[in-house]
Amino acid sequence: MEIVSENRCFGGVQGVYRHASAACGCDMTFGLFRPEEAQDGPVPVLWYLSGLTCTHENAMIKAGAQAWAAEHGISLVFPDTSPRGDDVADDEAYDLGQGAGFYVNATQAPWAPHFRMWDYVSTELPDLLADAGHIDPDRQGITGHSMGGHGALTLAMNLPGRFRSVSAFSPIAHPSTSDWGRKQLGAYLGADQSTWAPHDSTLMMRETGFNGPVLVDQGSEDQFLDLLKPEALAQAMMERRQEGTFRMQRGYDHSYFFVASFMEDHVAFHAEALWA
Repeated sequence: MEIVSENRCFGGVQGVYRHASAACGCDMTFGLFRPEEAQDGPVPVLWYLSGLTCTHENAMIKAGAQAWAAEHGISLVFPDTSPRGDDVADDEAYDLGQGAGFYVNATQAPWAPHFRMWDYVSTELPDLLADAGHIDPDRQGITGHSMGGHGALTLAMNLPGRFRSVSAFSPIAHPSTSDWGRKQLGAYLGADQSTWAPHDSTLMMRETGFNGPVLVDQGSEDQFLDLLKPEALAQAMMERRQEGTFRMQRGYDHSYFFVASFMEDHVAFHAEALWA
């Protein structure tokens, strides 16, 4: 891994690293926070997946997660949201292409050669960090915001036993019925909607649920509520009697002010499961 930057942070180190990705066929950049305890060996890890238009940097700078991660002695990983580069397909719209990988393995042109974010986040980057001794692969949690909340929930439910806990901030909860989802899943995966189902957290909640605790926070004044469809996920959780909590937070919108306001709760929620 190439070191882009390393900074002292709450007694630990906030680093940014670059590496050649076989999954995405390009160089990928990610953030990694290691608490002071990581000097003595691998510690539990919380993955944070970001939303549309974001890079690894948005949550790393705006979410305020490092203070709470340091308090609980856990690492944080901030992957990028898509492959990038001059030879990587893109689109003029903000919600497709670079910055909008949707955490799937694309099968359709022109996206298929590089847009394999599912493999990158589920396999390649975890293996890289585990081999380097930076994370404990047996103690992992995952969270995310918006598109990243969609990714966190679907990864957790599709990979039983991988994560001890999952949470989400204002996730895209039912993408197969939303303009934030139908466009992207159709572009990346094609017209056969059976291939979309593993990437729809509401459908996955109905089908399999999650074998562990779930926490979802949603702002009541989120300007994208009609696109996120949180009520569908909440209903699916109730129908399944899923262990977990769905909270509608009065007055909050879709911004990182919302994420930062409840980050302490989410890190503590994961820490309880990761240190159990």
